[in-house]
Amino acid sequence: MSFLIGIIIAVGCMLGGFAAMGGHIQVIWQPWEFVIIGGAALGTFIIANKMKTIKDTGYAIGEAVMDKSLKQRDYLDVLGVLYTLMREMRGKARNEVEEHIDNPDESAIFQNFPRVLVNKNLTNFICDYCRLIIIGNARAHEIEALMDEEIETILHDTLKPYDALTIVAESLPALGIVAAVLGVIKAMGALDQSPELLGHLIGSALVGTFAGIFLSYGILSPLATKIKTVRENKSRLYIIVKQTLLAFMNGAMPQIALEHGRKTISSSDRPSIDIVENETVAGGAGKADDNTKQAA
Repeated sequence: MSFLIGIIIAVGCMLGGFAAMGGHIQVIWQPWEFVIIGGAALGTFIIANKMKTIKDTGYAIGEAVMDKSLKQRDYLDVLGVLYTLMREMRGKARNEVEEHIDNPDESAIFQNFPRVLVNKNLTNFICDYCRLIIIGNARAHEIEALMDEEIETILHDTLKPYDALTIVAESLPALGIVAAVLGVIKAMGALDQSPELLGHLIGSALVGTFAGIFLSYGILSPLATKIKTVRENKSRLYIIVKQTLLAFMNGAMPQIALEHGRKTISSSDRPSIDIVENETVAGGAGKADDNTKQAA
């Protein structure tokens, strides 16, 4: 929502200021200039990226526009599933725990936290390292190094849409110049026409420069930054898992290990110790109660 509000303010002030100076807004509407710029930008974007990145960029734009950042409920569910798994690993036999991590889709633990289960990458991340823990041969510092490497890879992959859009945004001013040059070439062919018509053609050509700069710095660059913010925010879940499981490996009780993970959450979104304790002891019951209240 904030992205849409920002776009409305930016476009509104730009057009409003132009009109207040005595400009005619209809002059800015040069559809073929926008076709040249937009088509060239889209073409170079497709050339530079794999189809997977192109599809993910569309999804990332939707996340940014809708501001799909993590909510407190997302953090609580991750802490809840970690707490339950750590209690299982601490108090039950290896084969009983493996039933949950080998097939999380059918695990009662993961089914109680659907926000975690729907995130397949995060679920696999949790299960993989819980599996290493119950094997018993891995050392904490080795697991930490492996986690850091995987998290870096995950973050690199999730930020590919940001990198792709940033490159397109940087190219848009130059593509705007291309559109303007083409417009000037058209105007040069009308030098024998009236000054009024020639002025109109030159003005139309300059719209290409304006459009390229505005689309770059006024729309695409802020959109790319918003994508980066949302994707980095979602990646914090992996840091929570990392810190919690490492603390557990180093001998911390499950509830103490959760505190290691809770402290990695931004202070603006971090749930209190009491909330985490109530949620983890309830094993997801708190979420069920919230859903019941919303339904009512």
